[in-house]
Amino acid sequence: MPPAAVVPAALAIGFLALPLVGLAARAPWDDLGRVLGEPAVRQALGLSLWTATVSTLVCVLFGVPLAWLLARGRLPARRLVRAVVTLPLVLPPVVGGVALLTVLGRRGLVGGWLDAVGITLPFTPAAVVVAQTFVAMPFLVVTVEGALRASDRRFEEAAASLGASRLTVLRRVTLPLVAPSVAAGAVLTWARALGEFGATVTFAGSFPGRTQTLPLTVYAALDRDPDAAVALSLLLLAVCVAVLVGLRGRWVGEAGPERPTPRAGVASGADGSA
Repeated sequence: MPPAAVVPAALAIGFLALPLVGLAARAPWDDLGRVLGEPAVRQALGLSLWTATVSTLVCVLFGVPLAWLLARGRLPARRLVRAVVTLPLVLPPVVGGVALLTVLGRRGLVGGWLDAVGITLPFTPAAVVVAQTFVAMPFLVVTVEGALRASDRRFEEAAASLGASRLTVLRRVTLPLVAPSVAAGAVLTWARALGEFGATVTFAGSFPGRTQTLPLTVYAALDRDPDAAVALSLLLLAVCVAVLVGLRGRWVGEAGPERPTPRAGVASGADGSA
């Protein structure tokens, strides 16, 4: 690596790592058990774990077919659909929450009909799940779509040539091939849902014991108890670091040791056969 590139790379690492080091240095380690054992914190943690798990299941249920459609289907305006699907990755979460209100609010495009039959979503635990699903689903779709595009389609073609139906090929061949990527995308989706803040506070509010997830508890604790906010931030940081470290190889891909290029005679044989 050129020495001229080492310095900016080291500065970038320091820029990203120093705030995390400062958080760990500022954490009230002596009172960590007390802070994490408070009833409000346990309620927020339980709500976060429950809603993140439900939203992840919803993302898997709808996101895997969507990824398959984008990767293999003959979809008109595929680029536009893919742009819409990945938009929450770059959209400010607060804007996403406002958009959900305009659609699912009591006076929204769909929320008005739901309210007429007695179904109210905003500022309920269900609204937390909806907000988390909206923000986190693109992580699953992008991961699974990439795996589907990179998978070897000869196995599917062989199964189809033997008389397997499309549904059988999907269930017995395609899904097992991309199952590790589905699992990796699901875990990454769960971590993103666990840390969701902007869309949740806008669409679901921050009501303790009802819609106040752990990130919202961190924000609420900044004024009244900064040490508690640091301790809760450290808890979320530990979860996210564990997820990213565990998924680094599957999400981004890590190159293994380089292998020597085989000679032509060894690779294909003296007569040119594989």
